[in-house]
Amino acid sequence: MNVILIAVIVLGLIGLIAAVVLFFISHKFAVHEDPRIGEVSAVLPQANCGGCGYPGCSGFAVACVNAADGGSLEGKLCPVGGTPVMEKVAGILGMAVEVGAPKVAVVRCNGTCEMRPRIAEFDGALSCRVLNMTGLGETGCGYGCLGCGDCVRACKFDAIHMNPETGLPEVDEEKCTACGACSKACPRGIIEIRLKGLKNRRVVVLCNNKDKGAVANKACKASCIGCGKCVTVCKFEAIHVENNLAYINPEACKLCRKCEEVCPKQAIHAINFPPRKPKPVEDSAPQVKTEVTSAVKPAVEGEPKPAVAASSDSQNSNQQP
Repeated sequence: MNVILIAVIVLGLIGLIAAVVLFFISHKFAVHEDPRIGEVSAVLPQANCGGCGYPGCSGFAVACVNAADGGSLEGKLCPVGGTPVMEKVAGILGMAVEVGAPKVAVVRCNGTCEMRPRIAEFDGALSCRVLNMTGLGETGCGYGCLGCGDCVRACKFDAIHMNPETGLPEVDEEKCTACGACSKACPRGIIEIRLKGLKNRRVVVLCNNKDKGAVANKACKASCIGCGKCVTVCKFEAIHVENNLAYINPEACKLCRKCEEVCPKQAIHAINFPPRKPKPVEDSAPQVKTEVTSAVKPAVEGEPKPAVAASSDSQNSNQQP
């Protein structure tokens, strides 16, 4: 009985000493969290998509509080919640929110099954990353979409799907939050988070092929060949060719669509524009030219001479002695 009592007393003393030690340690090394972090985190959508550039919504909340201590929320944006959520965050922190231009994911590849012939067949894991490591993929283009759907699996908002006919991913602009998850999942970087543009209209080069013109054209009929015609017609210096590939700067583009008209490969696409009006058909033979032609028409043998010529001959005969 004494042994049991002694054991209980010893264990009680050990627990008491451990509790005292832990109490002093917790106070000595305590980390005091700003209560605003919890308030900001509570208004965030908790999607944890990483589109803001931080590890989850909690990391973004910490970044917003630190930025507020610096006096500005510039560069901080929750792509899922958008402006309404950022207004709540700014209200908690007593800051003014800066509304950024809306963005959307754009698939910069138009190499459909019809445009890119298949030259090989991959029998392995259905993953763009795995297929990209094996080489060019199933087509001759080493820059285009691989079609395995890594971007679809990465999207948490059901905003991108594979088109079974074209073999390319298509973005649902109504659901897209521009979080950038699909862009990070693409091993070839063909998905760009781009400005939506005025009235949701954009002019984009739907190609990512950096090979020279002849090689790119052989791999895909819809590829950019870097001819530079689009650069020549652009009056706003919004398009340039680098590494045999044209690129349109969305901030400088005025949506005139002249580059789209001159592209010989139709690699430049105008998105969400109304259809073009048909150009009026001009008369190939103006009336004036017809009258002149008929006036100088040579006489055909057997036809009577014009009255003017006959009058002229009679006058000449009367003037002769």
